[in-house]
Amino acid sequence: MTKTHLRIAAALVAMLLIAHPGRADEPGPGGQKVPKPVTGEQVYRTVCQSCHMADGKGAEGAGRMPALAANPRLAAAAYPIVMIAKGRGAMPGFVGTLSPAQAANVVTYIRTHFGNAYAAPVTEAEVKALYGAPPPAER
Repeated sequence: MTKTHLRIAAALVAMLLIAHPGRADEPGPGGQKVPKPVTGEQVYRTVCQSCHMADGKGAEGAGRMPALAANPRLAAAAYPIVMIAKGRGAMPGFVGTLSPAQAANVVTYIRTHFGNAYAAPVTEAEVKALYGAPPPAER
């Protein structure tokens, strides 16, 4: 192989690595990818906590992040489901980002933590009904 061929081969390998960076970033030994959150607590800590804070008390700054702690609006499970699905204000919608199972788990979690005592678990079917059309990954 000539130097030109080696340069072309190296460029092709580099292009493949750039085009498919996720393949080198899988969970497991040596991987860097964070495992997918499943439980309500995992989803909260991974997705929600950065805005609503670890204690669920929300924050104010560049925007207002409402408190989830002792929040009477969480009594109706539909309220947090719709907020997660469609978003509002500074909060984005998470349809297509969170699966219905993840959303059900995190809604159940916030309704039973942070001083909230709404013990009825939220089901995946309830979330699907309020999510509307299935996320692209589920079609």
